Amino acid sequence: EVQLVESGGGVVQPGGSLRLSCAASGFTFSDYAMIWVRQAPGKGLEWVSSIDSRGYIPYYTDSVKDRFTISRDNAKNTLYLQLNSLKTEDTAMYYCVKDSQRKYSGEYYDPLLPRGQGTQVTVSS
Repeated sequence: EVQLVESGGGVVQPGGSLRLSCAASGFTFSDYAMIWVRQAPGKGLEWVSSIDSRGYIPYYTDSVKDRFTISRDNAKNTLYLQLNSLKTEDTAMYYCVKDSQRKYSGEYYDPLLPRGQGTQVTVSS
């Protein structure tokens, strides 16, 4: 059974930083691209970032480029998202998603892709 467990969220002031983690189990982590998505209150699911199975090719949505960094440690079966220079508009529940292939499929919205329970990030002064 695929399990994805996010952690690292919290309350931080604007300009602050957080590091999110996603511990994966139940599948061969190094065989799949991974995705971070987020959902703010009252809004739809938003793709944030993704990375290929080997960790060589990261992608970011424009609003987080140069502020967020995605990475993975295949030896530890863990996905990370470093969040820097946080803004109030980054407030959301952040989820990690297991993709269906080695390279990012672009289908972050597919409800059939396994997703964790999420970790809350709140940016507030």
